[in-house]
Amino acid sequence: MLHIITKSFEELSKQELYQLLQLRAEVFVVEQECAYQDVDGKDNKALHVLGFKDNKLVAYTRIFKPGFYFKEASIGRVVVSENERQHKYGYDIMQASVDAIKAYFNETTIKISAQCYLKRFYNNLGFIETGQEYLEDGIPHMAMIKN
Repeated sequence: MLHIITKSFEELSKQELYQLLQLRAEVFVVEQECAYQDVDGKDNKALHVLGFKDNKLVAYTRIFKPGFYFKEASIGRVVVSENERQHKYGYDIMQASVDAIKAYFNETTIKISAQCYLKRFYNNLGFIETGQEYLEDGIPHMAMIKN
């Protein structure tokens, strides 16, 4: 069972910030072999949705209000530790992120830039693909919307 909390950048402890940057690098840079600028100057404008299991960060997203990243509210940096994926924590952290967007921004329309291989996962959460596939940091992505 995940313990999920949402915090602003200012509310993050140094340990939480370290853990979320470590998890993102572990999956996006090392596992997916994608050299990209993860620390992109946007974390300070995001709300951070953190999923802990036994006090260890194993799932994470960051969310943005409408107009910051896209016209719509958005969810990004969706990540679950590789050795915890069998528990389906991706669904838990995404649902918590959708709920946080409703609670913090009073929004229900959400746009994401999804890795194409995760299309079915996002479809199961109510996201519908829109537009053409595109490359982002060398990885095929697609825009998806949830209303």
